[in-house]
Order: sequence, then C-alpha cells, then structure tokens
Amino acid sequence: MHRTIGDVRQALLQGQSVLSITESYLKRIEEHAHLNAFLEVFTASVRENAKLVDEKVKNGTAGPLAGVVIGIKDNICYKNHRVSASSKILEGFTSLYTSTVLQRLIDQDAIVIGRLNCDEFAMGSSNETSAFGSVENNWKANHVPGGSSGGSAVAASANLCTITLGSDTGGSVRQPASWTGTYGLKPTYGRMSRNGLIAYASSFDQIGSFTNSAEDAKLIYELSAGEDEMDATTSSKEVLSKTTSFPEKLKIGLISECIHHEGLDPEVRQNLTEIIQKLKDAGHEVTEVSFPFMDYMVPTYYVLTTAEASSNLSRFDGVHYGYRSQEAKGVEQTYKKSRSEGFGPEVKRRIMTGTFVLSHGYYDAYYTQGQKVRRVLKNRTDDFFKNLDLLLLPTTPGTAFEKNAVKDPIQMYLQDIFTVHANLTGNPAISIPFRVHSNGLPYGIQLMADCFQEELLFHGVTKLEELI
Repeated sequence: MHRTIGDVRQALLQGQSVLSITESYLKRIEEHAHLNAFLEVFTASVRENAKLVDEKVKNGTAGPLAGVVIGIKDNICYKNHRVSASSKILEGFTSLYTSTVLQRLIDQDAIVIGRLNCDEFAMGSSNETSAFGSVENNWKANHVPGGSSGGSAVAASANLCTITLGSDTGGSVRQPASWTGTYGLKPTYGRMSRNGLIAYASSFDQIGSFTNSAEDAKLIYELSAGEDEMDATTSSKEVLSKTTSFPEKLKIGLISECIHHEGLDPEVRQNLTEIIQKLKDAGHEVTEVSFPFMDYMVPTYYVLTTAEASSNLSRFDGVHYGYRSQEAKGVEQTYKKSRSEGFGPEVKRRIMTGTFVLSHGYYDAYYTQGQKVRRVLKNRTDDFFKNLDLLLLPTTPGTAFEKNAVKDPIQMYLQDIFTVHANLTGNPAISIPFRVHSNGLPYGIQLMADCFQEELLFHGVTKLEELI
C-alpha cells in the first residue's frame, strides 16, 4: 500500500519499479470499480509513462514525484486525453492541452492514471449530479462521498492512486475530504493557475489536492503553485516566503456563529469543544470572534456563482465542440436541443438562475448586491487576520448522508455552509481528518489563514495534529 509520497519513495529505494507501483494501483482500481470513482483509466499512457520514469530513476535524473500516481478530476485538462466535466455535453471531447498545475506535476515525473468522476461541471455537494452515475463513499456503502470532487476524494481515500487533484469553488475539495478522511487543500485564490480547469465560476474556482498526509499536501502545493502567464488572475507573489520561523503558540480565532451553529451534529460539536480545550491547555491563544453574516454567505455565493456559470457555460452550444443533438434542424434548434439534452437538471437550474440574476431589471437587485456583500465579507475577514494567525471551524455540519437522502436543492446548497466563506473571500483553507463518528463515518476540521499564508496554514496543521 503506497498511501503517501513517502511510501512511494520508500518503495523505490527498496528496489520496486515505478511500473510495478503503477500496476498495483491499476489492480486496486479494478477491484474497487463498484465505487465508480474513475470515469476512465489511462491504462496505455500510464504504463508508457511509468517506463519512461523508470529510465530516469536508473539514470538518476528523476524528479521528486517519481513513482507518484495522480488521478485528476474530470474538469482538469490533460493533452490527448478525454475530459467531460462529467457531462454529456462534452461527449467525445479530447483535450488539446494540459492544465498548468498538472503539467508542473508531470514535469516532476508524476504519472497521471485517469480521470475521476465529479458532479456535472462541479455543480453539487454530493456527487449525485454526474451524468455517469454517483460515486460511492468507500467508508460506507450507499453513502455519498460529498462533492463536487467526490471521485477525487474517494480515489485518494481508497488508495486508488497516491494523490488526486480536484477543484474547489464553494468547498468542493474540503467537504468531500471531510467525508472521506483525507486532507483537502484549497489554496488562496490566484495561487494556482486555472489554465486548463474547465470553468464553473471564474472568480471562485481554485484547483486543490486530496492527500493522505499534510506533508504531501504541502509538497504538491509547493510544486504546482505560482504565477502563470496563461492565467492573468495568478499572483506574482513568491510561493515560498523568506520567513523560516512561525510562532510556537498560535492566535486562533473561533467563529461563534459556526461553532454554536444549530445545524452542527452534537457529536461533532462535542469533539470540537474538546480540541478547543486542548489547544488552550497547550498554550495557544484561542478567542471567539463574531461573524454575523452566516445567513448571507450561501445566498451570496449562489447569486454570484450562478451568474458566472451562466456566462461560462454559454460556450457549450452544440456548435463548436462536444454533444450535438441529432434531432435538431437549423441553428436555433441546434442550440436549444443540444443544451437541453446535453446538460443535466442541476446545471440547467444554475444556468437559469444565473441568467435571471444578470437579467435587465434584476442585475442591480441581485448581482450588484451580491458583489457588495462579498466586499463586506472580505473586509471583515481581513480584519480577523490583523490579530489572528488562523481561524478554526468545522468543515461540515455532520458526516456523509445516504444517497438520494437530500432531495431539496436548498438543503443541498446548505451543505457548503462552513466552506463557502474561504471561496467568497479568497482565503486559503484546509480540511484535515479529525474523528470517526459513532456512525462509522469520518469528518474533518478546517483551518483558514490570511491570503497567501499557506505556510502558516501548514504550520497550524502540524500544531493541531499534535493534539488530535
């Protein structure tokens, strides 16, 4: 079992080949096909690339990720391989280039094993909106893994590859990480290039990672973050700061409205209270802070993201590429039928909502207002970090639910209640495995830092894990 990058390195030192490590993952994927985590396994190219990396290992020219096998969410482009965003609308589409973040990892000799199931166009909190069926939580049958990066979470958790990449628009990495007992990192907005990530909401989307250790999350972040000329929203700030030491005793803030939230599972609340006490006993300065905007965050998030989705998804029209309706006659019918048949119900719901909030007469009432609220949230969050190192909060209100248990879209949207904050304000956040509930399912705990303070965030994870 190669659960971490350290395990892979150890195996190589003991004389295992990259190809044999790859074959062991291919075997596990086959044995766990019932999880429906992979939409496609790149069997031919993965073996070919493994042999090339084996040559580099022999020559002593291999990069730090030699032997590390990566699975990618099905909205991350990989040249000459199919990508569909788990939607029928991109049926048969092959990517013409590789995403910048993925390319940076491939350059360090990581090997891409396949594309992973997700909610269609990353829209969902349970991985039940995929056009190719839902993903099964590997901890408990008939339970969702969380979404939208459910396939990525399960592949990392069930050890079907070493690490996986996902995308986080409102919690789509951290929420499934919480529900599968993995580490889920969402970096600062602008830290990871979005070049090669199929857009859902451009001012929110960030590529993130699923790993089985904090060290792996840190390494993947350091190797893939940074400025990219192909994405004008990436920051030119140095990825690794000159700071080498961080405070031994941290100033940690607890958002009152989160830790006392009525929707929080009693067992999660109890364990959260215990860890807070342990932090205080260890000498960390823990203070409660008020953030009286909880009720506005999810609505603001859905006003703004659906508006951006409405604009972004207009490119999938049945004319340029992807699915085209066979029934259509004429231009207008081609657009209407291709989009009606190609998109699933949740994607259509969000496109229509977004078109409505951007429409004449409603733009100011919804979209403009949403942007103003976003600024208020950002200012208040920035104020927190003037006096605090980190914020500590639950990742999710409870554990994974059964498939088809949440029918109401609004209830589904509220699954993101503790995760949308970091996307609205652009802050980095990480979900780390915390406890296993008495119902047998895992859940995580979340840390958030000031923008571009990922190193401090990882330092906080180390301190927190000493007590968990």
